[in-house]
Amino acid sequence: MLALLQDMWSWVAGALTILLAVIASSHAVVYKRDDRAALGWVGVIWLVPVAGPVLYVLFGINRIRRRAILMRADTAQFMTGEFPASRDEKLLDRLLGEDNRHIAQLSRLVDSVARRAITYNNSVVSLRNGEEAYPEMLASINRAEKSIGLSTFIFDNDVTGRKFCEALAGAVHRGVAVRVLIDAVGSRYSWPSIIRELKRAKVPVARFAPTLLPWRLPYMNLRNHRKILVVDGRDGYAGGMNIRDRHVLADRPRSPVRDVHFRINGPVVAHLSTAFAEDWVFSTKEELAGPTWFAEPESAGNVAARGLTDGPDEDFEKLRWTMLGALACAQKTVRIVTPYFLPDSALITALDVAAMRGVSVEIVLPEKNNQILVQWASNARLWQLVNRGCEIYMSPAPFDHSKIMVVDGVWSLIGSANWDPRSLRLNFEFNLECYSSPLAATLDSFVDRKIAESRHYTWVDVATRSWAVRMRDGVARLMSPYL
Repeated sequence: MLALLQDMWSWVAGALTILLAVIASSHAVVYKRDDRAALGWVGVIWLVPVAGPVLYVLFGINRIRRRAILMRADTAQFMTGEFPASRDEKLLDRLLGEDNRHIAQLSRLVDSVARRAITYNNSVVSLRNGEEAYPEMLASINRAEKSIGLSTFIFDNDVTGRKFCEALAGAVHRGVAVRVLIDAVGSRYSWPSIIRELKRAKVPVARFAPTLLPWRLPYMNLRNHRKILVVDGRDGYAGGMNIRDRHVLADRPRSPVRDVHFRINGPVVAHLSTAFAEDWVFSTKEELAGPTWFAEPESAGNVAARGLTDGPDEDFEKLRWTMLGALACAQKTVRIVTPYFLPDSALITALDVAAMRGVSVEIVLPEKNNQILVQWASNARLWQLVNRGCEIYMSPAPFDHSKIMVVDGVWSLIGSANWDPRSLRLNFEFNLECYSSPLAATLDSFVDRKIAESRHYTWVDVATRSWAVRMRDGVARLMSPYL
Protein backbone atom coordinates (compact mmCIF):
# COMPACT_ATOMS: atom_id res chain seq x y z
CA MET A 1 0.00 0.00 0.00
CA LEU A 2 2.82 2.36 0.93
CA ALA A 3 4.60 1.61 -2.33
CA LEU A 4 1.38 2.35 -4.25
CA LEU A 5 0.98 5.70 -2.49
CA GLN A 6 4.60 6.55 -3.23
CA ASP A 7 4.07 5.70 -6.90
CA MET A 8 0.91 7.81 -7.03
CA TRP A 9 2.67 10.73 -5.34
CA SER A 10 5.52 10.48 -7.85
CA TRP A 11 3.03 10.62 -10.73
CA VAL A 12 1.14 13.54 -9.17
CA ALA A 13 4.36 15.45 -8.44
CA GLY A 14 5.59 14.85 -11.99
CA ALA A 15 2.29 15.95 -13.49
CA LEU A 16 2.23 19.12 -11.35
CA THR A 17 5.84 19.90 -12.29
CA ILE A 18 5.01 19.58 -16.01
CA LEU A 19 1.81 21.62 -15.56
CA LEU A 20 3.70 24.43 -13.81
CA ALA A 21 6.34 24.42 -16.55
CA VAL A 22 3.70 24.52 -19.30
CA ILE A 23 1.81 27.41 -17.66
CA ALA A 24 4.93 29.44 -16.90
CA SER A 25 6.56 28.90 -20.29
CA SER A 26 3.29 29.68 -22.08
CA HIS A 27 3.10 32.97 -20.19
CA ALA A 28 6.69 33.78 -21.13
CA VAL A 29 6.10 33.00 -24.81
CA VAL A 30 2.95 35.11 -24.99
CA TYR A 31 3.91 38.11 -22.87
CA LYS A 32 7.70 38.49 -23.15
CA ARG A 33 8.34 41.04 -25.90
CA ASP A 34 12.02 40.24 -26.32
CA ASP A 35 12.68 36.93 -28.11
CA ARG A 36 15.89 36.26 -26.21
CA ALA A 37 14.26 36.95 -22.86
CA ALA A 38 11.39 34.61 -23.72
CA LEU A 39 13.77 31.88 -24.86
CA GLY A 40 15.95 32.32 -21.78
CA TRP A 41 13.04 32.05 -19.37
CA VAL A 42 11.61 29.01 -21.18
CA GLY A 43 15.00 27.35 -20.80
CA VAL A 44 15.16 28.14 -17.09
CA ILE A 45 11.59 26.96 -16.55
CA TRP A 46 12.15 23.55 -18.16
CA LEU A 47 15.76 22.92 -17.14
CA VAL A 48 15.21 23.79 -13.47
CA PRO A 49 12.09 21.86 -12.39
CA VAL A 50 9.82 23.62 -9.91
CA ALA A 51 12.42 26.25 -9.07
CA GLY A 52 12.37 27.52 -12.68
CA PRO A 53 8.65 28.40 -12.70
CA VAL A 54 8.99 29.89 -9.21
CA LEU A 55 11.89 32.09 -10.33
CA TYR A 56 9.86 33.19 -13.35
CA VAL A 57 6.88 34.12 -11.19
CA LEU A 58 9.12 36.10 -8.83
CA PHE A 59 11.38 37.87 -11.29
CA GLY A 60 10.11 37.33 -14.83
CA ILE A 61 6.62 38.80 -14.69
CA ASN A 62 6.11 42.53 -14.97
CA ARG A 63 3.51 43.26 -12.30
CA ILE A 64 3.58 47.00 -12.81
CA ARG A 65 0.49 48.07 -14.72
CA ARG A 66 -0.56 51.64 -14.63
CA ARG A 67 -4.03 52.15 -13.26
CA ALA A 68 -6.15 54.21 -15.62
CA ILE A 69 -5.92 57.86 -14.59
CA LEU A 70 -9.48 59.19 -14.43
CA MET A 71 -9.18 62.96 -14.38
CA ARG A 72 -12.10 65.39 -13.95
CA ALA A 73 -13.32 67.13 -17.06
CA ASP A 74 -11.68 70.41 -16.04
CA THR A 75 -8.30 68.76 -15.60
CA ALA A 76 -7.51 68.35 -19.29
CA GLN A 77 -6.78 72.04 -19.74
CA PHE A 78 -3.97 71.73 -17.23
CA MET A 79 -2.48 68.73 -18.96
CA THR A 80 -0.21 69.08 -21.96
CA GLY A 81 -2.91 68.44 -24.55
CA GLU A 82 -4.60 71.84 -24.21
CA PHE A 83 -1.44 73.89 -24.08
CA PRO A 84 -0.22 75.65 -27.24
CA ALA A 85 2.34 72.97 -27.97
CA SER A 86 1.34 71.93 -31.47
CA ARG A 87 4.04 71.12 -34.00
CA ASP A 88 5.39 74.14 -35.85
CA GLU A 89 7.72 73.03 -38.64
CA LYS A 90 8.82 76.58 -39.54
CA LEU A 91 9.57 77.50 -35.93
CA LEU A 92 11.63 74.35 -35.42
CA ASP A 93 13.50 74.93 -38.70
CA ARG A 94 14.37 78.48 -37.65
CA LEU A 95 15.51 77.20 -34.26
CA LEU A 96 17.73 74.52 -35.81
CA GLY A 97 19.25 76.70 -38.52
CA GLU A 98 20.12 75.82 -42.09
CA ASP A 99 22.94 73.41 -41.17
CA ASN A 100 20.78 71.32 -38.82
CA ARG A 101 17.53 70.89 -40.71
CA HIS A 102 18.11 67.14 -40.78
CA ILE A 103 17.46 67.00 -37.02
CA ALA A 104 13.83 67.90 -37.73
CA GLN A 105 13.47 64.30 -38.93
CA LEU A 106 14.25 63.18 -35.38
CA SER A 107 11.50 65.42 -34.03
CA ARG A 108 9.01 63.76 -36.35
CA LEU A 109 10.14 60.32 -35.20
CA VAL A 110 9.77 61.23 -31.53
CA ASP A 111 6.31 62.66 -32.31
CA SER A 112 5.12 59.14 -33.10
CA VAL A 113 7.11 57.48 -30.30
CA ALA A 114 6.23 59.84 -27.45
CA ARG A 115 2.69 60.74 -28.55
CA ARG A 116 3.31 64.12 -26.92
CA ALA A 117 3.79 67.44 -28.67
CA ILE A 118 7.10 69.26 -28.59
CA THR A 119 7.01 72.56 -26.69
CA TYR A 120 8.79 75.82 -27.45
CA ASN A 121 10.14 78.81 -25.52
CA ASN A 122 11.68 76.80 -22.69
CA SER A 123 14.76 77.41 -20.56
CA VAL A 124 17.07 74.54 -19.57
CA VAL A 125 20.05 75.35 -17.31
CA SER A 126 22.64 72.77 -16.25
CA LEU A 127 23.54 72.48 -12.55
CA ARG A 128 26.75 70.62 -11.70
CA ASN A 129 26.81 68.46 -8.60
CA GLY A 130 24.99 69.13 -5.37
CA GLU A 131 26.83 72.42 -4.84
CA GLU A 132 24.85 74.01 -7.67
CA ALA A 133 21.70 71.88 -7.82
CA TYR A 134 20.62 71.60 -4.19
CA PRO A 135 20.65 75.33 -3.30
CA GLU A 136 18.55 76.06 -6.41
CA MET A 137 16.07 73.31 -5.58
CA LEU A 138 15.82 74.33 -1.92
CA ALA A 139 15.32 77.97 -2.91
CA SER A 140 12.43 77.00 -5.18
CA ILE A 141 10.87 74.91 -2.39
CA ASN A 142 11.20 77.83 0.02
CA ARG A 143 9.50 80.16 -2.51
CA ALA A 144 6.61 77.76 -3.22
CA GLU A 145 3.13 79.24 -2.93
CA LYS A 146 0.80 76.53 -4.25
CA SER A 147 2.34 73.10 -4.76
CA ILE A 148 5.47 70.96 -4.63
CA GLY A 149 5.80 67.59 -6.30
CA LEU A 150 9.04 65.72 -5.61
CA SER A 151 9.91 62.29 -6.98
CA THR A 152 13.28 60.62 -6.46
CA PHE A 153 14.87 57.20 -6.41
CA ILE A 154 17.19 57.75 -3.41
CA PHE A 155 16.40 60.20 -0.59
CA ASP A 156 19.00 59.66 2.13
CA ASN A 157 18.53 60.50 5.78
CA ASP A 158 21.71 62.58 5.97
CA VAL A 159 22.59 66.27 6.16
CA THR A 160 21.35 66.94 2.63
CA GLY A 161 18.21 64.85 3.06
CA ARG A 162 17.33 66.61 6.31
CA LYS A 163 17.74 70.02 4.64
CA PHE A 164 15.16 68.99 2.06
CA CYS A 165 12.94 67.54 4.77
CA GLU A 166 13.07 70.83 6.69
CA ALA A 167 12.28 72.88 3.57
CA LEU A 168 9.36 70.62 2.65
CA ALA A 169 8.02 70.78 6.21
CA GLY A 170 8.23 74.56 6.07
CA ALA A 171 6.21 74.56 2.85
CA VAL A 172 3.54 72.38 4.47
CA HIS A 173 3.41 74.79 7.41
CA ARG A 174 2.83 77.68 4.96
CA GLY A 175 -0.16 75.87 3.47
CA VAL A 176 1.55 74.64 0.28
CA ALA A 177 0.24 71.35 -1.15
CA VAL A 178 3.26 69.02 -0.91
CA ARG A 179 3.60 65.48 -2.24
CA VAL A 180 6.80 63.42 -2.02
CA LEU A 181 7.23 60.10 -3.84
CA ILE A 182 10.26 57.92 -3.08
CA ASP A 183 11.02 54.56 -4.62
CA ALA A 184 10.55 51.82 -2.02
CA VAL A 185 14.03 50.40 -2.60
CA GLY A 186 15.72 53.81 -2.83
CA SER A 187 14.11 54.93 0.43
CA ARG A 188 16.11 52.26 2.26
CA TYR A 189 19.60 53.28 1.16
CA SER A 190 20.00 54.98 4.53
CA TRP A 191 18.73 53.96 7.96
CA PRO A 192 16.55 55.04 9.57
CA SER A 193 14.62 55.91 6.43
CA ILE A 194 13.93 59.57 5.64
CA ILE A 195 10.27 58.59 5.32
CA ARG A 196 10.04 58.49 9.11
CA GLU A 197 11.35 62.06 9.31
CA LEU A 198 9.00 63.28 6.57
CA LYS A 199 5.96 61.76 8.26
CA ARG A 200 7.02 63.22 11.59
CA ALA A 201 7.13 66.64 9.89
CA LYS A 202 3.63 65.98 8.45
CA VAL A 203 4.92 65.95 4.86
CA PRO A 204 2.66 63.76 2.66
CA VAL A 205 4.95 60.99 1.40
CA ALA A 206 4.45 57.69 -0.42
CA ARG A 207 6.66 54.81 -1.52
CA PHE A 208 6.60 53.61 -5.11
CA ALA A 209 5.99 49.86 -5.44
CA PRO A 210 6.78 48.65 -1.89
CA THR A 211 8.75 45.41 -1.78
CA LEU A 212 9.85 42.98 0.93
CA LEU A 213 12.91 41.87 -1.03
CA PRO A 214 16.37 42.75 0.34
CA TRP A 215 16.82 46.52 0.25
CA ARG A 216 20.47 46.32 -0.77
CA LEU A 217 19.83 43.99 -3.72
CA PRO A 218 21.65 46.07 -6.36
CA TYR A 219 19.81 44.87 -9.45
CA MET A 220 16.18 45.35 -8.42
CA ASN A 221 13.97 46.01 -11.43
CA LEU A 222 10.64 47.76 -11.99
CA ARG A 223 11.81 50.67 -9.85
CA ASN A 224 10.89 54.34 -10.20
CA HIS A 225 14.23 55.82 -11.20
CA ARG A 226 12.82 59.25 -12.08
CA LYS A 227 14.12 62.43 -10.44
CA ILE A 228 11.53 65.18 -10.77
CA LEU A 229 10.82 68.32 -8.76
CA VAL A 230 8.03 70.69 -9.81
CA VAL A 231 7.20 73.81 -7.79
CA ASP A 232 3.94 75.72 -8.39
CA GLY A 233 3.67 73.99 -11.78
CA ARG A 234 6.28 76.45 -13.12
CA ASP A 235 9.75 75.66 -11.80
CA GLY A 236 10.97 72.22 -12.80
CA TYR A 237 14.09 70.21 -12.03
CA ALA A 238 15.10 66.90 -13.60
CA GLY A 239 18.21 64.90 -14.34
CA GLY A 240 20.12 62.08 -12.74
CA MET A 241 20.81 63.42 -9.26
CA ASN A 242 19.37 61.78 -6.15
CA ILE A 243 19.11 63.54 -2.79
CA ARG A 244 22.15 62.60 -0.73
CA ASP A 245 25.41 63.97 0.68
CA ARG A 246 27.50 62.07 -1.88
CA HIS A 247 26.70 64.64 -4.58
CA VAL A 248 28.13 67.58 -2.59
CA LEU A 249 31.77 67.16 -3.53
CA ALA A 250 32.86 70.30 -1.68
CA ASP A 251 32.04 68.56 1.61
CA ARG A 252 34.39 65.68 0.72
CA PRO A 253 31.95 62.82 1.35
CA ARG A 254 33.25 59.30 1.84
CA SER A 255 32.00 58.08 -1.57
CA PRO A 256 31.69 61.19 -3.77
CA VAL A 257 29.54 61.04 -6.89
CA ARG A 258 29.69 63.58 -9.72
CA ASP A 259 26.43 64.35 -11.48
CA VAL A 260 24.50 66.99 -13.38
CA HIS A 261 20.93 68.18 -12.88
CA PHE A 262 18.85 70.72 -14.79
CA ARG A 263 16.59 73.65 -13.92
CA ILE A 264 13.70 73.77 -16.38
CA ASN A 265 11.17 76.54 -17.04
CA GLY A 266 8.57 77.05 -19.72
CA PRO A 267 5.72 75.00 -21.18
CA VAL A 268 7.63 71.71 -20.98
CA VAL A 269 7.34 71.81 -17.16
CA ALA A 270 3.80 70.50 -17.74
CA HIS A 271 5.39 67.25 -18.95
CA LEU A 272 7.22 66.93 -15.63
CA SER A 273 3.99 67.65 -13.74
CA THR A 274 2.11 65.04 -15.74
CA ALA A 275 4.75 62.38 -15.13
CA PHE A 276 4.71 63.08 -11.39
CA ALA A 277 0.90 63.12 -11.22
CA GLU A 278 0.69 59.75 -13.00
CA ASP A 279 3.19 58.16 -10.62
CA TRP A 280 1.45 59.65 -7.60
CA VAL A 281 -2.01 58.39 -8.55
CA PHE A 282 -0.51 54.97 -9.27
CA SER A 283 1.05 54.87 -5.81
CA THR A 284 -1.72 56.49 -3.75
CA LYS A 285 -4.88 56.65 -5.94
CA GLU A 286 -4.98 60.39 -5.22
CA GLU A 287 -5.43 62.54 -8.33
CA LEU A 288 -3.46 65.76 -8.63
CA ALA A 289 -5.27 68.15 -10.96
CA GLY A 290 -6.20 71.74 -11.60
CA PRO A 291 -4.27 75.02 -11.41
CA THR A 292 -2.65 74.06 -8.10
CA TRP A 293 -0.52 71.51 -9.90
CA PHE A 294 -0.63 72.58 -13.57
CA ALA A 295 0.15 76.23 -14.25
CA GLU A 296 -0.50 78.06 -17.48
CA PRO A 297 2.65 77.95 -19.61
CA GLU A 298 4.94 80.95 -19.82
CA SER A 299 7.76 81.68 -22.26
CA ALA A 300 11.13 81.30 -20.58
CA GLY A 301 13.75 80.84 -23.31
CA ASN A 302 14.54 79.53 -26.77
CA VAL A 303 14.77 75.79 -26.18
CA ALA A 304 12.35 73.41 -27.89
CA ALA A 305 11.86 70.47 -25.55
CA ARG A 306 9.72 67.44 -24.87
CA GLY A 307 9.40 65.19 -21.84
CA LEU A 308 9.88 61.46 -22.47
CA THR A 309 8.51 58.98 -19.96
CA ASP A 310 9.86 55.47 -20.28
CA GLY A 311 8.99 52.26 -18.44
CA PRO A 312 7.90 48.62 -18.71
CA ASP A 313 4.26 49.63 -19.26
CA GLU A 314 2.66 51.68 -22.05
CA ASP A 315 5.87 53.75 -22.28
CA PHE A 316 7.94 50.69 -23.21
CA GLU A 317 11.14 51.45 -25.17
CA LYS A 318 10.33 55.10 -25.97
CA LEU A 319 13.85 56.15 -25.01
CA ARG A 320 15.45 53.31 -26.92
CA TRP A 321 13.61 54.29 -30.09
CA THR A 322 14.61 57.92 -29.53
CA MET A 323 18.27 56.98 -29.12
CA LEU A 324 18.20 54.84 -32.26
CA GLY A 325 16.58 57.69 -34.17
CA ALA A 326 19.17 60.18 -32.96
CA LEU A 327 22.02 57.90 -34.04
CA ALA A 328 20.41 57.44 -37.45
CA CYS A 329 20.01 61.22 -37.94
CA ALA A 330 23.51 62.19 -36.76
CA GLN A 331 25.75 63.67 -39.45
CA LYS A 332 28.64 65.20 -37.49
CA THR A 333 28.97 64.25 -33.84
CA VAL A 334 27.51 61.93 -31.22
CA ARG A 335 28.67 62.44 -27.64
CA ILE A 336 27.53 60.22 -24.78
CA VAL A 337 28.24 60.37 -21.06
CA THR A 338 26.73 57.58 -18.97
CA PRO A 339 27.67 55.70 -15.79
CA TYR A 340 26.24 52.35 -16.88
CA PHE A 341 26.82 51.25 -20.46
CA LEU A 342 25.23 47.96 -21.50
CA PRO A 343 23.70 48.69 -24.91
CA ASP A 344 21.91 45.90 -26.74
CA SER A 345 23.02 44.70 -30.17
CA ALA A 346 20.78 47.17 -32.02
CA LEU A 347 22.24 50.17 -30.19
CA ILE A 348 25.79 48.87 -30.67
CA THR A 349 25.12 48.45 -34.39
CA ALA A 350 23.65 51.96 -34.60
CA LEU A 351 26.72 53.43 -32.88
CA ASP A 352 29.03 51.49 -35.17
CA VAL A 353 27.12 52.48 -38.31
CA ALA A 354 27.26 56.14 -37.28
CA ALA A 355 31.04 55.92 -36.77
CA MET A 356 31.50 54.10 -40.09
CA ARG A 357 29.50 56.85 -41.84
CA GLY A 358 32.11 59.34 -40.65
CA VAL A 359 30.26 60.63 -37.60
CA SER A 360 32.53 61.34 -34.63
CA VAL A 361 31.21 59.06 -31.87
CA GLU A 362 32.63 59.72 -28.39
CA ILE A 363 31.56 57.80 -25.28
CA VAL A 364 32.69 58.74 -21.76
CA LEU A 365 32.44 56.05 -19.07
CA PRO A 366 33.73 55.84 -15.48
CA GLU A 367 37.18 54.27 -15.14
CA LYS A 368 35.97 52.56 -11.97
CA ASN A 369 32.28 51.74 -11.73
CA ASN A 370 30.36 51.47 -8.46
CA GLN A 371 28.67 48.31 -9.80
CA ILE A 372 31.46 45.85 -10.52
CA LEU A 373 29.36 43.37 -12.53
CA VAL A 374 28.14 46.20 -14.75
CA GLN A 375 31.73 47.29 -15.37
CA TRP A 376 32.80 43.77 -16.34
CA ALA A 377 29.81 43.30 -18.64
CA SER A 378 30.43 46.71 -20.20
CA ASN A 379 34.11 45.91 -20.82
CA ALA A 380 33.04 42.80 -22.71
CA ARG A 381 31.22 45.00 -25.24
CA LEU A 382 33.71 47.78 -25.84
CA TRP A 383 35.75 45.93 -28.47
CA GLN A 384 32.74 45.99 -30.81
CA LEU A 385 32.74 49.80 -30.68
CA VAL A 386 36.49 50.44 -30.72
CA ASN A 387 36.83 48.09 -33.69
CA ARG A 388 34.44 50.23 -35.76
CA GLY A 389 35.85 53.64 -34.93
CA CYS A 390 33.98 54.77 -31.83
CA GLU A 391 36.15 56.68 -29.34
CA ILE A 392 35.91 55.49 -25.72
CA TYR A 393 37.16 57.54 -22.76
CA MET A 394 37.47 56.45 -19.14
CA SER A 395 36.88 59.26 -16.64
CA PRO A 396 38.81 59.23 -13.36
CA ALA A 397 37.39 59.24 -9.84
CA PRO A 398 35.17 60.43 -8.32
CA PHE A 399 32.52 58.21 -9.89
CA ASP A 400 30.62 60.07 -12.62
CA HIS A 401 26.84 59.52 -12.57
CA SER A 402 26.09 62.05 -15.33
CA LYS A 403 23.75 61.09 -18.19
CA ILE A 404 24.06 63.17 -21.36
CA MET A 405 23.73 62.63 -25.09
CA VAL A 406 24.48 65.41 -27.60
CA VAL A 407 24.07 65.06 -31.37
CA ASP A 408 25.45 67.43 -34.02
CA GLY A 409 25.79 70.27 -31.53
CA VAL A 410 22.06 70.99 -31.53
CA TRP A 411 20.08 68.08 -30.02
CA SER A 412 20.44 66.88 -26.44
CA LEU A 413 18.97 64.08 -24.35
CA ILE A 414 19.13 64.59 -20.59
CA GLY A 415 17.47 62.93 -17.63
CA SER A 416 17.54 59.84 -15.44
CA ALA A 417 18.09 57.00 -17.92
CA ASN A 418 21.32 55.06 -18.38
CA TRP A 419 22.42 53.09 -21.43
CA ASP A 420 21.49 49.74 -19.90
CA PRO A 421 18.56 47.28 -19.91
CA ARG A 422 17.32 48.40 -16.50
CA SER A 423 16.76 51.96 -17.71
CA LEU A 424 15.63 51.16 -21.25
CA ARG A 425 13.40 48.17 -20.46
CA LEU A 426 12.85 47.50 -16.76
CA ASN A 427 12.64 50.74 -14.75
CA PHE A 428 10.60 53.93 -14.92
CA GLU A 429 12.60 56.88 -16.27
CA PHE A 430 12.09 60.51 -17.26
CA ASN A 431 14.20 62.32 -19.86
CA LEU A 432 14.00 65.51 -21.90
CA GLU A 433 14.91 65.85 -25.54
CA CYS A 434 16.05 69.39 -26.29
CA TYR A 435 16.59 71.26 -29.55
CA SER A 436 18.95 74.17 -28.89
CA SER A 437 22.44 75.02 -30.14
CA PRO A 438 23.35 77.12 -27.06
CA LEU A 439 22.31 74.33 -24.67
CA ALA A 440 24.14 71.74 -26.77
CA ALA A 441 27.24 73.98 -26.77
CA THR A 442 27.14 74.12 -22.98
CA LEU A 443 26.87 70.35 -22.77
CA ASP A 444 29.59 69.88 -25.40
CA SER A 445 31.92 72.00 -23.25
CA PHE A 446 30.94 69.84 -20.30
CA VAL A 447 31.90 66.72 -22.29
CA ASP A 448 35.13 68.35 -23.51
CA ARG A 449 36.25 68.88 -19.92
CA LYS A 450 35.51 65.27 -19.08
CA ILE A 451 37.41 63.98 -22.10
CA ALA A 452 40.39 66.20 -21.27
CA GLU A 453 40.79 64.50 -17.89
CA SER A 454 39.96 60.99 -19.12
CA ARG A 455 42.04 58.08 -20.38
CA HIS A 456 41.59 57.14 -24.03
CA TYR A 457 40.53 53.48 -24.23
CA THR A 458 42.03 52.00 -27.39
CA TRP A 459 42.39 48.68 -29.17
CA VAL A 460 45.58 48.09 -27.18
CA ASP A 461 43.46 48.00 -24.00
CA VAL A 462 41.15 45.49 -25.65
CA ALA A 463 43.90 43.25 -26.99
CA THR A 464 46.02 43.16 -23.84
CA ARG A 465 43.30 41.86 -21.54
CA SER A 466 44.23 38.44 -20.20
CA TRP A 467 42.23 35.32 -21.01
CA ALA A 468 40.96 35.17 -17.41
CA VAL A 469 39.74 38.78 -17.58
CA ARG A 470 38.03 38.19 -20.93
CA MET A 471 36.33 35.10 -19.51
CA ARG A 472 35.20 37.01 -16.40
CA ASP A 473 33.82 39.86 -18.50
CA GLY A 474 32.15 37.47 -20.90
CA VAL A 475 30.32 35.65 -18.11
CA ALA A 476 29.17 39.01 -16.71
CA ARG A 477 27.96 39.95 -20.20
CA LEU A 478 25.61 36.96 -20.19
CA MET A 479 23.91 38.51 -17.17
CA SER A 480 23.44 41.86 -18.90
CA PRO A 481 19.66 41.61 -19.44
CA TYR A 482 19.23 41.36 -15.66
CA LEU A 483 21.85 43.92 -14.50
